[in-house]
Amino acid sequence: MLSPSFPQRAPWGTADRLRAWQREALEEYFRIPDRRDFLVAATPGAGKTTFALTLAVELLRTNEVDRVIVVAPTEHLKTQWADAAARVHIRLDPRFRNSHCAPSRQYHGVVVTYAQVAAKSSVHKHLTEDARTLVILDEVHHGGDALSWGDAIRDAYGPAKRRLLLSGTPFRSDTAPIPFVEYLPDESGARISSTDYAYGYGRALQDGVVRPVLFHMYAGKMRWRTSAGDELEAHLGQDNTKDVTSQAWRTALDPEGEWMPAVLSAADRRLTEIRHHVPDAGGLVLATDQTVARAYAKILHSLTGQRPTVVLSDDATASERIEKFSASDDRWMVAVRMVSEGVDVPRLAVGVYATSSSTPLFFAQAIGRFVRARRRGEAASVFLPNVPVLMKLANELEKQRDHALDRQSKDDDGLDDSLLESANREEEASDALTQEFSYQAISSLAHFDRVVFDGKEFGQLAEPGTPEEEEFIGIPGLLEPEHVHELLMQRQSRQSRLREAREAQTPAATTTLPEPLHRTLREQRQLLNSLVGVYARQTGEPHGAVHAELRRLCGGPAVAQATVTQLQSRIDLLRRRVRS
Repeated sequence: MLSPSFPQRAPWGTADRLRAWQREALEEYFRIPDRRDFLVAATPGAGKTTFALTLAVELLRTNEVDRVIVVAPTEHLKTQWADAAARVHIRLDPRFRNSHCAPSRQYHGVVVTYAQVAAKSSVHKHLTEDARTLVILDEVHHGGDALSWGDAIRDAYGPAKRRLLLSGTPFRSDTAPIPFVEYLPDESGARISSTDYAYGYGRALQDGVVRPVLFHMYAGKMRWRTSAGDELEAHLGQDNTKDVTSQAWRTALDPEGEWMPAVLSAADRRLTEIRHHVPDAGGLVLATDQTVARAYAKILHSLTGQRPTVVLSDDATASERIEKFSASDDRWMVAVRMVSEGVDVPRLAVGVYATSSSTPLFFAQAIGRFVRARRRGEAASVFLPNVPVLMKLANELEKQRDHALDRQSKDDDGLDDSLLESANREEEASDALTQEFSYQAISSLAHFDRVVFDGKEFGQLAEPGTPEEEEFIGIPGLLEPEHVHELLMQRQSRQSRLREAREAQTPAATTTLPEPLHRTLREQRQLLNSLVGVYARQTGEPHGAVHAELRRLCGGPAVAQATVTQLQSRIDLLRRRVRS
């Protein structure tokens, strides 16, 4: 067992002192003597590397192991791990190749990738058997990325004396088992991954370990054309079929339209606001492919006068570009997927999610790039298109999920990951139809829609560049988590007053906004529910009690059956109460 002084013996260079969760995890690890496998699921930015290296130092110091092997998802992370290990006097070789057969004697171990192990597992099995080995499997869920990978990982590291499994997102979007993870039946008999120590985003936010993340949602009107000459039009954020939503989303991301330049401009203004308080804060645009990444970079160059760093996966200098950007105070980086997981750029504070990827796994990994806190009060902003799947993921940021081997008809969490394979087939079919009919984007207009924070929504539809939008773009860059809700409610109230004054002075024919909110039942219900949420938070009353009181005072049936006039009377009453 560790002595009580163990937390004060954290190696120099990993942290000034171990965080509470890291101490708890170490205590749990050593609670069972000779523990072989240990899975730690900690939110991105919490300090998994520090925890792992602290444990490695202790096991080397006590002569429990002689060698340390780290398995990482990407080549860039190999160097990152080796540099972090060097700061605690563990020498790891990130340039080890399968042709080397054995590491140089001057090293304590090696850093390799999952693909490297899968290519020739016998080499890595020999390394493991040749010494008492601690294997650190970083983002271990990647061990199931290919059918052969899991078998190769098990073959190579089955003989290891100790295995530490790390993951910021300990689940997969398929049923491929994660190597060395224990699966136990739940109440329904389905096999669910068992985590030895979990540290989720919610607790990390309370501890000040990660930043609060504000999601700035943008809607807008999209138009596109098929080769048959048919022109289609849809609004992001409205009830559309899956195919229409997909095409509208694709149109929004087109760099030739007006939606992306407007969103990038808003994101850059948000970055400027944050840099007033955090001078080196940076932004990251996640693009779908290399062509649009370069186009987004040109837009940012025209907006800022600075050339952003562009990181492409097939660029041999990609890792160096990321490291150079991390060490600089440049404003923007544009990347295609490569910076979605594990890459440590702590100064990233603003993100633009300009990719069509929508799986819970990719979304969690992408948002993880912005949550790492360097000091209390730093906040992050991520700009998203208002499509249902992203709205749901943004609202459930704090949800902790496990990996299930047995799929039922529908996942309990409502994300329908069990249908991912069939959904992919549908999307492939839709892509084929798109190619057949020569999809062509015509135009796209952006509108600020709302801010999502902690599962709640704030704000109303506004045109980019207006004072109503600036209410949420200009939120201070330093903000304590417990004050975010209060400030957002204040900004929502001010936005409403600004909008009413603006609409009173502006002729209706000159606005490019969609029809006013009071003209559709759906928008009326959304506005009413938003106001109920604000009022409920102010008073501490349950949402249901607020709705019941409104029905008593204003008359009429439940919200789902109420008319436009009945809903409007409730909205007017709530607005007066919220302002008072």
